[in-house]
Amino acid sequence: MQVIETALEGVRIIEPRVFEDRRGFFFESYNERVYAEQGITDAWVQDNHSRSARGTLRGLHYQTAPGQAKLVRVVAGVVYDVAVDIRWGSPTFGQHVGVMLSAENKRQLYIPVGFAHGFCVVSESADFLYKVTSYYAPQDERGIRWDDPELAIPWPVEEPILSERDLALPLLRDADRDYVWRG
Repeated sequence: MQVIETALEGVRIIEPRVFEDRRGFFFESYNERVYAEQGITDAWVQDNHSRSARGTLRGLHYQTAPGQAKLVRVVAGVVYDVAVDIRWGSPTFGQHVGVMLSAENKRQLYIPVGFAHGFCVVSESADFLYKVTSYYAPQDERGIRWDDPELAIPWPVEEPILSERDLALPLLRDADRDYVWRG
């Protein structure tokens, strides 16, 4: 596999080694030993699967301490996937990385604790899989607005389909300081 570092330290794009022939393809979507060699040693406790229609935007979400690292990928369709640094005081605070993930490119995005995450569906629909390092805890659920002007994320949709919850999220500057960068 190839690991591509991004502008946000710790956020990585992972391109698996894919074996293709006339029958189809095969690749390891996760191998603990191989990921550990790349410094990704998280203990995954839960796998999630969502399906969303074109134009759906989910995010930008995170959980408070102990936090929730994610390893995300798309198994059907295409999404624009985004990670935002929400660690107050970080040199990259408020900056984001966006990447197209698709069933075709088989890329994954690793999002460590201290980053908000969201995605927007650009195909007719998309099936999105993600591993997480802590169980879903509604009382620890947080988020920031998808359209925060200070983040200036170039979402590939003008009028996204959003949940009521996502519509009510605060701007980053108004969010609780759940994560502080310790350098």
